[in-house]
Amino acid sequence: MKLKFIFNMAGSRTRLPLFLWLTIALAGPFSAIAQQAQDQSAPQQPNAVQVVSAASGTNEPDPPSDASPDDSVETMFPHFKDTRFWLSGQMNFIFQTHPSFPALYSGAHSLSPHYEKATSRVLTLYTGVGLNNSTEILADVEEAGGSALSQGFGLAGNTDLDIVRNPLLSKAPYLARGMIHKVFALSKDKIESDRTAFSLFDELPRRRLEVRFGKFSLPDFLDINSVGSDTHFQFTNWTVDNNGAWDYAADTRGYTVGATADYEDRNWGFRFVEGLMPKVANGIDLVYKVWQAHAENFEYELRRGVIPKKAGVVRLLAYTNYANMGIYREANANFEAGLTPTPEITAHPWHITRKYGFGVNLEQNLTRYLTAFGRFGWNNGKTESFAYTEVDQTFDLGVGAKGAWWHRKQDRAGVAFVTNAICKDHQTYLADGGLGFLLGDGGLNYGREYIVESYYTVHVWRGIYVAPGVQHINDPGYNRDRGPVVVPSFRAHMEF
Repeated sequence: MKLKFIFNMAGSRTRLPLFLWLTIALAGPFSAIAQQAQDQSAPQQPNAVQVVSAASGTNEPDPPSDASPDDSVETMFPHFKDTRFWLSGQMNFIFQTHPSFPALYSGAHSLSPHYEKATSRVLTLYTGVGLNNSTEILADVEEAGGSALSQGFGLAGNTDLDIVRNPLLSKAPYLARGMIHKVFALSKDKIESDRTAFSLFDELPRRRLEVRFGKFSLPDFLDINSVGSDTHFQFTNWTVDNNGAWDYAADTRGYTVGATADYEDRNWGFRFVEGLMPKVANGIDLVYKVWQAHAENFEYELRRGVIPKKAGVVRLLAYTNYANMGIYREANANFEAGLTPTPEITAHPWHITRKYGFGVNLEQNLTRYLTAFGRFGWNNGKTESFAYTEVDQTFDLGVGAKGAWWHRKQDRAGVAFVTNAICKDHQTYLADGGLGFLLGDGGLNYGREYIVESYYTVHVWRGIYVAPGVQHINDPGYNRDRGPVVVPSFRAHMEF
């Protein structure tokens, strides 16, 4: 009866707080049965505020007054220590569903207005070997599958970042990442570093240049924050975990081939990433003619909070893409001239066009246990949404809480709000019946897409975590004639 009452509330556009009711309803039973005792053999970290350097996976100690509790992730088996090798793994399953919701019409790329459910999975084996004290080789094999709500169509801020956007792709395991990582010391003093699957070094020069070459995902190193970037333990919406307006270079699985350069100093860092673009929007094949299609990404990170004596980070992002992208205004003009039955963004000869954009990523400790984050993103919008999602402007605000606050140090919880938008030419294209690689209702009564997401991650035992959550979406796919829709979810995660 409680869930029926919650779903009935979804019919009102003005009752966004229903996500809180569902999270409480789902989280309570699992929290009650969760394992209370913590594994005392888990590695311990100093009880001090640390600002994470996303590009290297290292921690830069910062000594403000609000000390941060230990929130290291427990695993099923201990990781290698005092060795040059790395071996770990993870399994992530996300079940999502939604009840029927109002929709005046639907198109080929709409979120279905009828009840549906789907479960995604991502299985990853991480490996690495250190060749010497400054060079290592990292690789991981991945298997991603399952299904997506409406095959991933109908939402700019899709509810599950783990889905594979092309259901026709092979389900066989594939090489997700494979890279060489080289560190050039620019100072003699060292800092401690936590070993991770992306960096095996237990200490690094305080001032250094890190270079990587190979296959990777750009969000591995850019636009990261500690409470809004990880589908394993945190949020799952595309435009909460990443900057939705950052159309970052990637194939349909989210990976590219390229090189990174990361300069790190005591309180700041600067990163540059060059990556290959796909041949077509949301395509699996990359263009290896770098002189034609390519992407440049820049990020400046300042490890300083905006609140005195409290740790924080400010990250500024800029990018530019060159690829075989269509132009919305030209597609609209061809349709109006009768050259195409509907606007077709792909109806053009091979030509290289340019897209560029900017982003801001803020992270601020509020207390020992509470961290706020926010993102703003914008791109020029005139060219085809090509690699990530159909967003030209986004604003994201959220907060993450550590379970040590309520004496469950491995638990965590969060809530976030995001609003997405597209430019006028993009709106016209969809309103006239055009299809993007994610959106296309056959018409459009435009409105900003509003999303609220919350979750509660429960540590059950060792490396086993479960997480109920819910998302509430107003104007899905920017369409006021459809929705709102509520998407409850349940995540099961195992860390090896």
